[in-house]
Amino acid sequence: MAVIRVLDWQRALLFTDGRLVRVLEPGRHRYSRVDDKVETVDMRRRITVVNGQELLTADGLSLRLSAHLGWRVADPAAFVTVAAAPEQELYVGAQLALRDLVAAATLDELVTDRSRLVLDPATVAAHVDGLGIELISAAVRDVMLPGELRRAAVETVLAREKGRAELERARAEAASLRTLANAAKLLEEHPALLRLRTIQAASAPGTTVVLTPEPGQIAITP
Repeated sequence: MAVIRVLDWQRALLFTDGRLVRVLEPGRHRYSRVDDKVETVDMRRRITVVNGQELLTADGLSLRLSAHLGWRVADPAAFVTVAAAPEQELYVGAQLALRDLVAAATLDELVTDRSRLVLDPATVAAHVDGLGIELISAAVRDVMLPGELRRAAVETVLAREKGRAELERARAEAASLRTLANAAKLLEEHPALLRLRTIQAASAPGTTVVLTPEPGQIAITP
């Protein structure tokens, strides 16, 4: 006889003559070295990273996504006996879910509305149904545009910011012209203001006031 100690985060499958007999809970268990085989399964939470996937949007453009999945083994017997590589099937299920997610919208919709890039765990879990896997979380981690699209996006942002700067300059120039026009109109309606402005300027140290022969024409030299 042999002894196995199953830890708190483990379950052990006891096979006798090649048949699954029972699942061993945490604790100390005896089994036959000759007739039995024991396979241990880790029940703790795991993370699977789905590396960058090259996917096509609804308008035929390329987008690269990566995602991460949080999951654990819910049924150790199914996890070991149903599929030869259950983790690989989970990975493929996430790839298919990402493909469907991206194919349902255009590139512009996906870039401008990030809520469209929410990966529903249920859509991934559907691909591993019956494999003893409980999917805890699924999320898109990175969104990467191809080089040409990244350059186009940068150029669009720069053009937009340049347009805003030009608009602000135009507004400032228009405001300055309005101020000058208002000042000219005010001086035209009230000539005495020009004389007052002349006196104010003449009071500054080092300022020279030159009276021209024409009435009302005054030159001020600092």
